[in-house]
Amino acid sequence: MATLYLIRHGEITRAEPRRFVGQQDLPLTQGGLEQACCLGDFLADKAVGKVVCSPLSRCLVTARIICERLDCIPQVSPDLREIALGAWEGLSVAEVKERFPGCYEARGMNLAGFRPMGGESFVDLHQRVWPAFESIAHGGEERVAIIAHAGVNRVILCRILGIAFGNLLQLEQDYGCVNTICHDEKGYRVDAINSSL
Repeated sequence: MATLYLIRHGEITRAEPRRFVGQQDLPLTQGGLEQACCLGDFLADKAVGKVVCSPLSRCLVTARIICERLDCIPQVSPDLREIALGAWEGLSVAEVKERFPGCYEARGMNLAGFRPMGGESFVDLHQRVWPAFESIAHGGEERVAIIAHAGVNRVILCRILGIAFGNLLQLEQDYGCVNTICHDEKGYRVDAINSSL
């Protein structure tokens, strides 16, 4: 049996009012750096042998700090990057409503399938992320850490738990959280969701 620690990157710098982040490359806060150090200690106790991360800097920096503790080098998987929100990235809800009339409401009616202009839907995200996750899960390591994003983690968890993507925001994913997934010949099992250290 293999154990996968599916982790959200540390806390990032956020502007007020809250904005759609998507694939914007925002840095970790001091708190986020400290979360990464705690994650390194946690994973060292679990004898994690491999760390795979999104190429976005908030995940890559989190992974590098973890790997300093584990004495390894993170492997980057481009398909683990966060959902692309296209023309919405960097905008507040009010700005989206002003610039794209009716689109925010349309997204609320079809969270799984709605694509912002130039972006991805959560269905698109799942189609990109799931093969990458399966490749990592079946890579032969007994314990692997995956450093990714809230959206990425949610589509993986929804797939395993049989939750419709339209309900994925019900799955909390705090900065620096750990989701524990086990898999064997019978399939995947989620043992913990949104655990904080």
